[in-house]
Amino acid sequence: MTSSSSRRPSGSSSSAQSRAKRAGLGQAAPRQSVHLAPDSLGFALDQAAHAVGAVRAGAALPAALTSVFAVLPHDLAGMARGAVQDIAYRTMRRLGTVDWLIKQRVSKAPPPLVMNLLACALALLVDDEAHAAYTPFTVVDQAVRAIGARREVAFAKGLVNAVLRGFLRERESALAAAQADEVARWNYPQWWIDAIRRAWPDRWQAILQAGNVQGPLTLRVNARRASAAAYVQRLAEENIVATQIGEHAVRLAAPLPVDRIPGFMAGDVSVQDAGAQVAAQIMDVRDGMRVLDACAAPGGKSGHLLELADIDLIALESDAARAARIGENFERLGLLHDQANDDARQPGQQREQQPADRAHRARVVIGDAGAPASWFDGEPFDRILADVPCSASGIVRRHPDIRWLRRQSDIAALAQEQRRIVDALWALLKPGGELLYVTCSIFPEEGEAQASWFESTHADAVRLDAPGQLLPAADGAPESGAASVTRRDARPVPDRTADHDGFFYARFQKR
Repeated sequence: MTSSSSRRPSGSSSSAQSRAKRAGLGQAAPRQSVHLAPDSLGFALDQAAHAVGAVRAGAALPAALTSVFAVLPHDLAGMARGAVQDIAYRTMRRLGTVDWLIKQRVSKAPPPLVMNLLACALALLVDDEAHAAYTPFTVVDQAVRAIGARREVAFAKGLVNAVLRGFLRERESALAAAQADEVARWNYPQWWIDAIRRAWPDRWQAILQAGNVQGPLTLRVNARRASAAAYVQRLAEENIVATQIGEHAVRLAAPLPVDRIPGFMAGDVSVQDAGAQVAAQIMDVRDGMRVLDACAAPGGKSGHLLELADIDLIALESDAARAARIGENFERLGLLHDQANDDARQPGQQREQQPADRAHRARVVIGDAGAPASWFDGEPFDRILADVPCSASGIVRRHPDIRWLRRQSDIAALAQEQRRIVDALWALLKPGGELLYVTCSIFPEEGEAQASWFESTHADAVRLDAPGQLLPAADGAPESGAASVTRRDARPVPDRTADHDGFFYARFQKR
């Protein structure tokens, strides 16, 4: 569950929206048509500004972008999608810097749409020209055109022009001055910076920096179809540069749309971070085992488990819409019949979907992992994957909006939810069975502190070897703070110097 962006809490609660409204950063009034060429930078800036405004109001960026594209004609959405997404994600990664720059140049906060468009434009201008996506002249010109095309904010054309041109005149000194402000320098809320500095005093700067670099596109090769080495060779034959970075992990040198990745639609590979692939590999599933993937959406880890052994697996998810995605992923991997069979199940539970290969038995079930009475059939499990809800602090390089949506108070609340879930799941495990606790967090409150609590409060729990804390790491830079991995069959685990997100793993066996 932790490997996917959509699995993370969006921060779109009523309290988050209330905070945004009080700050004057809520979403703009109903959008009017804008007279800009859909393939122009001005159009992309305008649409990205609306997405940024929705994030400030508490929405997750993927949901905000979906809403932006939903109100556009299909042909316009397709034409602008790539540029809008790129600008919105750049802005989230630079939001601390660009907000600081705006505040230095305006005496009174401009209307939300103007503020957000300025943020998007400055996010393009802070890169030096050698690495910039657009020339400075183009960014300024198109930003002014974009504001002028909106009747309700056209009066701010002069302000936008002055702020952007003023920044360009003082670019080097302005960016140097921003370094004195920690939020502007690191592009995280102050509480987040302080928390990482306390937790990892020797590595906090590297961790924050790693979260500001866009992650690579990493694939998981379906072990039933091919080896990672064979798939790399297949890519080479199609002039696609890739590197094997783990037992089943392959990293592309340059990202590609999934419909252009050889074998993706046929289920030969899946998109999954190298750090997330550790889960299935250390669970040591074997043919005939009964396995539970709790909080399973969108199904990446479930699919990996089914690729590694002929098991009886339940993929549990509390949200019906997200549970549907699990079935879609199973179908792409060739694990489901085209026609699912309906069972006589309790109201609210998803129909069971029978696998095409009878050696697998995979069911998608809707239910609360912390309340098994509503879905558990009484037959205990050999393995349980407890991929629990968390802050997602380990995956911010892929989902930079998370840092701005989280609040410091969320961490304690999430820790309580994590304990509720693993407590309930432990009772479902067979003696001799194993539970793997996973979060995509780099906060110790959701990692080692939870593992220590569980071990101390469950007398029948024996802690086994597991990676522990995987900190975000770039290719070739060994990460620290993680225990060694030991597997019964002594096969190699993923390369520990590989480029991966941040995860925590703890494994327990029941006496």
